[in-house]
Amino acid sequence: MVNNLRAYNILLEMGLRKTGSHSNRRRSLAPQAVFFLLFLSATPIEASCSFPAIFNFGDSNSDTGGFWAAFPAQRLPFGMTYFKKPAGRASDGRVIDFLAQALGLPFLSPYLQSIGSNFSHGANFATAASTVLLPNTSLFVTGISPFSLAIQFNQMNELRVRVFEMSPQDSLPSKDIFDKALYTLDIGQNDFTSNLATIGIDGDEKFLPQVASQIAWTIKELYDIGGRTFMVFNLAPIGCFPAFLTELPHNKSDLDEYGCMISYNKAVVDYNKLLKESLEQIRSQLPNASVIYVDTHSVKLELFQHPKKHGLAHGTKACCGSGGKAYNFNPQVFCGNSKIINGINVTSSACRDPQNYVSWDGIHATEAANKIITKAILNGSYFDPPFPFSQLCNFKPIH
Repeated sequence: MVNNLRAYNILLEMGLRKTGSHSNRRRSLAPQAVFFLLFLSATPIEASCSFPAIFNFGDSNSDTGGFWAAFPAQRLPFGMTYFKKPAGRASDGRVIDFLAQALGLPFLSPYLQSIGSNFSHGANFATAASTVLLPNTSLFVTGISPFSLAIQFNQMNELRVRVFEMSPQDSLPSKDIFDKALYTLDIGQNDFTSNLATIGIDGDEKFLPQVASQIAWTIKELYDIGGRTFMVFNLAPIGCFPAFLTELPHNKSDLDEYGCMISYNKAVVDYNKLLKESLEQIRSQLPNASVIYVDTHSVKLELFQHPKKHGLAHGTKACCGSGGKAYNFNPQVFCGNSKIINGINVTSSACRDPQNYVSWDGIHATEAANKIITKAILNGSYFDPPFPFSQLCNFKPIH
């Protein structure tokens, strides 16, 4: 059986098996802030924000339909809360869409979507199951997307080259947008988890420095083609995810008072420290750039540990799954699927109240959780170094 700890195997079960195989750090902040404020006063835009576009790089946590544009097969109950139909998001609703809304921008079109896309306010290069490092095997063998971070950067560069070659078009960004845009990177989770069950934490930690370094190097490459403002999101506490609580080897002594796995969460913290250090190193090489480490890990950990404090009811239990009990996650039947197991038809269906859950399908967040996470980001208290986000943007309310 394919290693179903790979994040995208969940998405494979949603349809690809049927269609495929069956189955001093503030040194550069002031000049940047001045530049943005000058731009804001000289060129008012509808968004009332210094960022006229977002270019996003990532995996299923921020994919708005890229993977499903390449391999169309997504089905309900994905998208049930906001879109009322599958919308290419690994959630019941919105993901990075909340950030776009807050900046007064339209939802980001996936770069791979050929029908109905509009890139005038940015593009989303994220695809579900993407990794930072180049995959060394096929999607249909491992469930890892072929669109790694290096490929996503190449797509970004190609878009920019084409914009400069072509005459202005309504569906394309303007030539002056690239140095004013916000560049977001939310990727690395699949690098961390894909082999975790087989090689363990010690084996995982041997190559994670390469992951952090590659993210930093990609920022350097984006800087070289005009990028100036970067937000890099760290990794979530995977030791609290229903899927990993079900599948990763551990014993009761490894569970903390909130039901999360201590050892795996510690490994995530160690990686996040590596990522932060890598960003600090690359920051010193990029004059007039803002490279911001965004600690979404702390926000997500808080949600898993104290869901009721934030208006939620369930932390480590999935909304869409089967089996009930503590985690409601069955690795044999992923969200939205049915399967005959021991002569019994088992269906993984969605709960009626996803707004009360942190976890959507055992490995991805619900729209409700994503909204809370975005509001925390907009608050600015999870940035390192500090960044005057709220001064540069008159945020729109997100509902």
